[in-house]
Amino acid sequence: MSFIRESELPGIGKKFLIQTRSGDKLAVIIHNDGRREMYHFEDDDPEETLSQISLDDDEARQIAAIVGGMVYKPKELETIEVSLQDLIIEWIRVEPHYQGADKSIEELEIRKRTGASILAIVNRHQQKINPGPEHILSVGSTLVLAGERQQIRLFKELLIGKRTGEPDQV
Repeated sequence: MSFIRESELPGIGKKFLIQTRSGDKLAVIIHNDGRREMYHFEDDDPEETLSQISLDDDEARQIAAIVGGMVYKPKELETIEVSLQDLIIEWIRVEPHYQGADKSIEELEIRKRTGASILAIVNRHQQKINPGPEHILSVGSTLVLAGERQQIRLFKELLIGKRTGEPDQV
């Protein structure tokens, strides 16, 4: 996702505004009574709702399980994260708003600061296996990482520029 913004709705609950990489905008409102409302907005006009759905708590949890891959996981996605004992191999796409975007491996001191290794940098028409310290983490590139879970988490924090898992505040 490009971003998630979270805001309090006093007396109502919480609102999450999500903009996807493709530019779609989705607002999810979680009411204090457990109801959920989801609104899909026009790209250019946040006032024009394309669609809206209301769910009760049980329905929302069922949909979350489906969307989250707990019910079905496509075969291609099984290779996205492979775990061998403590070793994790993960693919991460470099987004334009990441603080580590367009910086070199050396400049970010990736191995020293995180312990993770970049196994490859994959772009649309080329790939670099075992890139050296001079290689740039360019926007749109997909990085193939190896490390322990904690090292991968530290790498994401370094690349993105904030603690992973923390929503942007409105």
